[in-house]
Amino acid sequence: MDISWDDARLFLAIAETGSFSGAARRLRIGQPTVSRRLAALEYAVGASLFRRGVEGAALTAAGERLVVPAKKMAEWAGELHRAAESADSSPRGIVRVTATPFMSFDFVAPFAAFVAQKHPGLRLEVHSQIQYLDLGRGEADLALRGRLPTSADLKLVDTLEVPNSVFVSKALKARLPKKVTLQQLPWVAWGPPFESVPPNPQLESMIPGFAPSFTADNYLVMLAAAEAGLGAMVMARMAHRFTRPTQLVPLDLDLGPFSRSQTHLVCAKSALDIPRVRRVSELLLEEFRRIRVGR
Repeated sequence: MDISWDDARLFLAIAETGSFSGAARRLRIGQPTVSRRLAALEYAVGASLFRRGVEGAALTAAGERLVVPAKKMAEWAGELHRAAESADSSPRGIVRVTATPFMSFDFVAPFAAFVAQKHPGLRLEVHSQIQYLDLGRGEADLALRGRLPTSADLKLVDTLEVPNSVFVSKALKARLPKKVTLQQLPWVAWGPPFESVPPNPQLESMIPGFAPSFTADNYLVMLAAAEAGLGAMVMARMAHRFTRPTQLVPLDLDLGPFSRSQTHLVCAKSALDIPRVRRVSELLLEEFRRIRVGR
C-alpha cells in the first residue's frame, strides 16, 4: 500500500503531540478531520496505530513501527520543498523564523519591520516558543536558539554572545538595599510547564531555596510583572538599533558562570539555497555584526 505524505504528516503530528487536539493545532485543521483521516489511514494499514484514552493518544506496536520511516519521510519532504524553492532566484515571499519569546519580542519583531522596509517582497513569520521546531522537516526556515545544533542535517550560521544582567523596575530598585544580593531579591520566573527553562535552573543553583515571588508561562506576562515592580528578571543585554524603551533598569550583580549567554543562528543545510532565506540570514548576520561592535 502507499502512504501519502499528508497521511504521514498527520500520523507524526498525533505521535509527537500525544493528542488529536494537539495534532489539529499543529496542522491547522479541525479535530474531527484528524479523527476521520486517521481512521482512514488505520483502515488502509489494517491496524490501530494509537490507543485513545483520557490522557491522549499513545502509540500501539503497529504505530511504533511507523515512527522512524515517517520521520525520514518528513525530512525528505522538507528537503524536496527547499530544493524546489531554490529555483526561484528572487528574495521574496515568507521566511519563517523561530526564536525564544524574549528574542522574538525584543529583536525579531522590530527586525521584521526593518526587513519589510528594505525588501517589500519579503515577509517574516515569527514562531515565538520555548519548544524547538524541526528545521530539517521545514517547520521553520531559520532559528535563533540558545543551544548549538546537534543534528548532521543542520548548519550553524553564526553565534552571538552577549552579557546577561538582572533587571528590575525603577520603583523596585528604589526600595532595595544599596548592596542587594541575589538572595534578597524577589524574582519573576517561568512557571509550569516551563520550570526548567533558563534562567530558572541557573537561579536555583545560585540561590538556596529559590522561590519566585511571581511565575507565569508567558514571557510578556512576566515582563509586565517585572515592570510593575513584582520582582527581578534575568535578561540578555543585547544593545541593538531596534531596542525599545523600557521601564526596567539593570542591577550591578554578579551572575557568575551565567553572566553571558549565546544565541545561535541555525538552519537546515540546504535552506540557504533559497534566495529569500539566504537574504534574511545575511541581514541577521549584519545585525549580529552591528551588535558586536556596539552600533
